[in-house]
Amino acid sequence: MTDILALVRDKRDTLSKSHKKIADFIINNPEKTAYMTVSKLSERTGVSEATVVRFAEKLGFSGYPIFQKNLLSYVKGKLTSIQRMELTYEKMDEESVLDRVLKSDIMHIEKTLENIDRKQFEEAVEAISSAKRIYITGVRSAAALAEFAGFYLHLIFDNVRLIKSTGGDDLFEQIMNIKEGDVFIGMSFPRYSQNTIKALEYAKRNNATVIGITDSKNSPVSNMSDICLFAECDTTSFADSLTAAISLINALIASVGLKNRQLLHTNFERLEKIWDEYGVYDTK
Repeated sequence: MTDILALVRDKRDTLSKSHKKIADFIINNPEKTAYMTVSKLSERTGVSEATVVRFAEKLGFSGYPIFQKNLLSYVKGKLTSIQRMELTYEKMDEESVLDRVLKSDIMHIEKTLENIDRKQFEEAVEAISSAKRIYITGVRSAAALAEFAGFYLHLIFDNVRLIKSTGGDDLFEQIMNIKEGDVFIGMSFPRYSQNTIKALEYAKRNNATVIGITDSKNSPVSNMSDICLFAECDTTSFADSLTAAISLINALIASVGLKNRQLLHTNFERLEKIWDEYGVYDTK
């Protein structure tokens, strides 16, 4: 990951007076700047919009959007809950929360669909379908994603293991026998879980196929993965917006089910009989 703040600091003394004003603002407010448009940054620093654009180019970027994308990737995993909450309150008022959040989630799904690497997606489907054992983990907010994936994949295969962690090293006891032929699915979004990263590293070292589900190529999950799927997420709220991630996992499950449709059909025939016999669902 590029240390973009270090780049700004290194270039500062070579910049013009106007560009130094922008640099100083970014150094002191990197989290806020990452979510600012050209016009907003122009307004906050008292320089023209053209000056903001030229500043990004002076740093070696092709334009402000690329600079902003790099800065956003840099700060994403570093935002504290309080910083995220403050950014949320700056962006929306009480009356607009419903509209803004739902529209933001829709945008995240659209961006995920637009940017998904379909070859990587198909490789993930193939790897899961042919795995000897399937390990799945996600902690903190990503735990819900792991639970969802584990629940449905278990309906298809009997070799699925949902790995849960209490925050200690108990995770390694659950994956100690992972080896070649197995698949390890690790999910983590900003702020990234060190336990998940360590587990991915262990699985990779033991020659398992590692499938990462995260937010960007700058994520440490991406560096540890043989196959990595990216879902857009919003970290400007104290509650993680993982709508795109759950949608991506849903698509992955559906594709695996389609590839193994005969096995899935057989399993559901047995399950329906069990559910009826033991009254699992209300049929009234």
